[in-house]
Amino acid sequence: MRIVAVTKTFSALDVRAAYDVGLRVVGENYLNELVAKRDATSDVDLTWHFLGALQTNKIARVCAAADVLCSVARVRELDRIAAARPGTRVYVEVDFTSSPVRPGASPGEVARLVARGRELALDVAGLMTVGPADPAGARDAFRATSDLADELGLVERSMGMSDDLEIALACGSTEIRVGRALFGPRGAATALA
Repeated sequence: MRIVAVTKTFSALDVRAAYDVGLRVVGENYLNELVAKRDATSDVDLTWHFLGALQTNKIARVCAAADVLCSVARVRELDRIAAARPGTRVYVEVDFTSSPVRPGASPGEVARLVARGRELALDVAGLMTVGPADPAGARDAFRATSDLADELGLVERSMGMSDDLEIALACGSTEIRVGRALFGPRGAATALA
């Protein structure tokens, strides 16, 4: 299991603090923050995950800045990623909320996206999901994601954040995305220092 230190709204100093305590994978939701923090920490060996919703007009820039794209949800995103950087490591994001504002593909669309990513010779490594706020809903979503990953022969299951990481781990998460539990509330000084 790996921890992805989510640094959304935190500084490059917080990224260094995470590195200093042994964390080597950093997740960022916003492209400009990712680029700035990656540049400011280029002297240390970090793996950068892009966690935010992908905008097709920015995919080439995201591919240049991130090592893993964790929020792929549409075929056209896969096509653009393959054109920008062949072989990119990606996760397909699964949405169990059916909310129009929540990014991600419906569970029924995931197999088609994984197949298309493989056709394009992308490194389709796993699935990512954000659990519903209620623990029972989160457990159901995490179990379904894990089962779907098994069916599709995918190793990675990026499930769980600060509030539901224990549930995600019990359901087979291979990586948890943790921000607040590591760094404190957004805008606060790092809890790791």
